Amino acid sequence: MTGSISATARHHSNEAVGPVDVIVIGSGAAGLSAALAAAVNGASVVILEKSELIGGTSAMSGAGTWIPNNHHARDAGIADSAEAALIYLCATAPDGWIEKERPLWESFVHHAPDMLRFLEQNSQLRFELVHEPDPICEAPGGKPFGRMLSPAILSRRIVRPYARKIRRSTLPHRFTYNEVKSYQPYRRPIATALRFWPTWLQRVLADRVGCGSALIAGLLEACLRRGCRIVTDARVHRLVQNQETGRIEGIEYTARAKPVVVLARQGVVLASGGFEWDPERLARHFPGPVDRLASPRTNTGDGQRMAESVGALMERMDQANIYPTVPTIYQGRRHGMPIILQASPHCLIVDRHGRRFVSEYDYNIGEALDRRDPATGQPLHLPAWIIGDRRFLHHTVLLPWLARLESGFLRRARSLPALAQAIGVPSQALLDTVARFNGFAMAGRDDDFHRGESAWERYVAGKASPALSPIEKSPFVAVPFNRSILGTKGGARTNARGQVLRPDNSIIGGLYCAGNAMANPIGTRAVGAGTTIGPCLTWGYICGLNIVRENT
Repeated sequence: MTGSISATARHHSNEAVGPVDVIVIGSGAAGLSAALAAAVNGASVVILEKSELIGGTSAMSGAGTWIPNNHHARDAGIADSAEAALIYLCATAPDGWIEKERPLWESFVHHAPDMLRFLEQNSQLRFELVHEPDPICEAPGGKPFGRMLSPAILSRRIVRPYARKIRRSTLPHRFTYNEVKSYQPYRRPIATALRFWPTWLQRVLADRVGCGSALIAGLLEACLRRGCRIVTDARVHRLVQNQETGRIEGIEYTARAKPVVVLARQGVVLASGGFEWDPERLARHFPGPVDRLASPRTNTGDGQRMAESVGALMERMDQANIYPTVPTIYQGRRHGMPIILQASPHCLIVDRHGRRFVSEYDYNIGEALDRRDPATGQPLHLPAWIIGDRRFLHHTVLLPWLARLESGFLRRARSLPALAQAIGVPSQALLDTVARFNGFAMAGRDDDFHRGESAWERYVAGKASPALSPIEKSPFVAVPFNRSILGTKGGARTNARGQVLRPDNSIIGGLYCAGNAMANPIGTRAVGAGTTIGPCLTWGYICGLNIVRENT
């Protein structure tokens, strides 16, 4: 198996690429899933990656994978169905989404279980169930367990000589997703190190990894073994379109400062990721404060621009994976590292008026942070702040160290009025908010936002930490808590087969789109902790199947 990959690698670099059946733009979960599905079904495939590194945002992720009605849950005796998943998607959808997105949801719930089985049959990837509920599992069709999975440990050595080219993460990928939840290395780093170091050492020596690193290693190995070719340092900047029929017939990319045209007999899949690192486009669609971005800096919206240039309908541009982050250094520059910082005892969140506006344990807190004023389009609640006392610092022991990486990240004061003055919120409003919250903590019930009452919030709180704990012991602290973006989720509108559409709903022949480059049918409001990776894999699979079936 390794020998076949090595043979492919000798012809990998940036040599001229002849006509192929399928071109995939992007090497994240959606792109590699599309490439593998097309290759298994007989197509010749080239994958073009803008960066020197492979895997995109997916490689950096925790790789939580939300797949309803999957075979692992069924083997564990958990009842589920495509119908139940569709009911859940409809019940939890934002207002006005059902009519437009339902055909895509139906396609997703039908294909997702097949996609998971396909990956395990055609790659070395193995998935394991994660003991997490659907974040809104009280809604019709929701499940307390069985839809969330993640990749098992896998060695990057299976893709020699590509192992060093898989993008590294800001997260500790020597753990699996389940191990991160169990050990909690961010909150208990010393205890984790003492318990985990023998396993850590073994994994370092064997280059065994979990999370997004395992996901990309497994997908890449399978693609290479099936004959897919991957070209890095290849910025695709133009879709080659037949001027008479409008069909996409290939692409033009830049290699070594020279334009290269590659023709695609069956079509092109756009899986180039989001546009969050395009400052102009980000400011237009996400006005107001953005704390950090946590994806590769190459996510500058190339796929969105190319889709626009050939007449695609662009939608859901104001949707994103909005998630808490803390500052870190990545590739020598400041970056965001995803951590659920605010779901801790002895803290709450206030908006610029000094008022709470959401349960701090709500998985979809990013949606609340991004809530816009209908009249102006500006955020309603930002800037926002985590407010805590000294016991909050005890539960988030990395905070003082992280504060050294970003000026103003951690503010301290001996009193709440002094803290309010330091962060620019009304003093009396903050005092009233904390007093009201402390009353809820004493009574054991949050009458405003029901913190700790849903199955998800009870899961996040755990048995050892009550969801409601008062804020009363000096010094008091404040941490900025504005939007951080792991990836935008807007782009070309597609149909249920992954084909890109024009504003009149006609199909742009030969053009497919998946992942964060598409108008994502599951937007900012997540229905599971893995509702970025799970749908990305599935839409890639859908595109890979249909590009071969419909163009052979």
